[in-house]
Formats: sequence, structure tokens, C-alpha cells
Amino acid sequence: MHPHLHTKDNTGKSKPSSPASLQLTSPPACAEVMAALDECHARGFLFRCIGGCNDAKHAVNKCLRGERLERTRLNREKSKAKNAEMRASFREIDANT
Repeated sequence: MHPHLHTKDNTGKSKPSSPASLQLTSPPACAEVMAALDECHARGFLFRCIGGCNDAKHAVNKCLRGERLERTRLNREKSKAKNAEMRASFREIDANT
């Protein structure tokens, strides 16, 4: 029902890039919360309109935000390491010329 929630980052399924990675990754923490939101939305349109799913939606938003912040932190760490390596390479090139 919510295709934007069921992405590879949120469902625990990854695209196989090699035969060794054909298995599924571990299920993410947000899968249960997203399932609860889907169940709530299945209760009907009127239930959603009167705010019956607001708590479930808030929980999904909170969970996805936490996962996004973790991905951002990891990407930042990798970027800093790569930049440090690149700067070291440039210093070495400058020293040898």
C-alpha cells in the first residue's frame, strides 16, 4: 500500500551484486512498525480520516528518521576517511615533485 516505504533500505532485501550476496539481509527495525501502519490503514478510509492511524504514522516517521540518520553518519565517516586518504596521496605527490 505504501511503495515509498518498501524500499531496499527498509524491507531488508538487497539487490544481488554477486552470488555471495544472494541471501537477504537482516530485517530492519522499521518493518514491524510499517506493518502496523499497513494494518491500521486496512481498517478503512474513515478510520484514517479521523486520525486513527496518526500514532502509527508518527512511529514510522520516527523509525525511518533514525535509520536515515544512521546511514548519514556512516556515509559521513566513509567520506572523511576517503578524503583523508586522497589528501595524503596529494601530499605524497607534492612531496615527490
